Amino acid sequence: MARKQGSYADTTGPRVRDAALRLIARHGFAAVSMRQIAAEVGVQAGALYSYTPDKQSLLFALLDNHMADLAVAVAQAGIVGTPRQRLDGFTRFHIRFHLPRRDAVFVSYMELRNLDGDNFARIAARRRAYEDVLEDILRDGVADGSFRVDDTRVTTLALIAQLTGITNWYDPAGRLTRDEIEAIYCALVRRTVQA
Repeated sequence: MARKQGSYADTTGPRVRDAALRLIARHGFAAVSMRQIAAEVGVQAGALYSYTPDKQSLLFALLDNHMADLAVAVAQAGIVGTPRQRLDGFTRFHIRFHLPRRDAVFVSYMELRNLDGDNFARIAARRRAYEDVLEDILRDGVADGSFRVDDTRVTTLALIAQLTGITNWYDPAGRLTRDEIEAIYCALVRRTVQA
């Protein structure tokens, strides 16, 4: 069947990705069908294949876009200074980047296991590059005596998991502002590395 009137690649493609992200975050990758995504967008199921070859490719695109955006943002964040200053800068950056992207964060962490071998390896490499930003800060802090850390890799993974977990519970309408949450988490992170 032909595309519905008003359905254009430059608008429908992003709508397909947005709908897939919402549905996968809500129901899980395995439970979401291409037919459901098409219904959400308002196109015939067969029309989706104009935008993605298959569901696996769509999942990869969602994770890859998220990690690409994260890589650009952290490179532009201006996280500089002493290891302590950089640790605070990374903590604040991570919270600010991830809070408005709850669905993307959930899908990136929970659905990585559903990628096939090559796609998994590509996303894992992007994730590792991001983790290396924090691990470099920790190594520099250990080297200059600012931090006491038993294992920089384990601490990196633990801190990122702790920071990312905010997306599961933080409510912008709650009693604490984002700035207050950032200050609390900076203190938590500093205590973790005994800064």
